[in-house]
Amino acid sequence: MEKLNFRFPATQMLESNAHVGVVGSGDLEILMEPSDQGYADVTVRTGTTGFNQIWEKVLERFFSNHAISANIKINDFGATPGVVSLRLSQALEVGRNAGYIKK
Repeated sequence: MEKLNFRFPATQMLESNAHVGVVGSGDLEILMEPSDQGYADVTVRTGTTGFNQIWEKVLERFFSNHAISANIKINDFGATPGVVSLRLSQALEVGRNAGYIKK
């Protein structure tokens, strides 16, 4: 198990918490919590070691388009970069639409 930490500058706020995905074969879960720190703290826990640079590139791409201030935990079980990007987008959609969760 490897634990990676990243921090990205943020200019946008997240409305609410978000939880998407499940930790299972080839997938991951993402938990997002709003933060007023002015940056995004990302913690990745993965069973697949040696992919630090790929994680960094995928996260840099996401935060260059979505500079949200949040604490984000990613629990990975071998997801591909495409799945990571999809789950990040899903979590962002849930976190930006607080009314979606309350239904």
